[in-house]
Amino acid sequence: MKIVSWEITKIIKVANQLNRTGQTSGSTSERIAAAFVLNDMSLLPELYSDVSEAWQRLDDWQDHVTNIKQNYIHLLEAH
Repeated sequence: MKIVSWEITKIIKVANQLNRTGQTSGSTSERIAAAFVLNDMSLLPELYSDVSEAWQRLDDWQDHVTNIKQNYIHLLEAH
């Protein structure tokens, strides 16, 4: 059984919340990561409307976004 890191689990949870309600209690980084996972930049926090700046804000979490898109996209709920 493959163990999923807490970061990936959290990003997926935030992405699913945003998909369902458009809202989340996730942190800024979690919300940015979820927006990239969902490929929906309208979900970025207001202060990060610039896509490049938002991507840079993720720093080490960029790898988590890539990993989710490659291996865990099936865990996202349909919108």
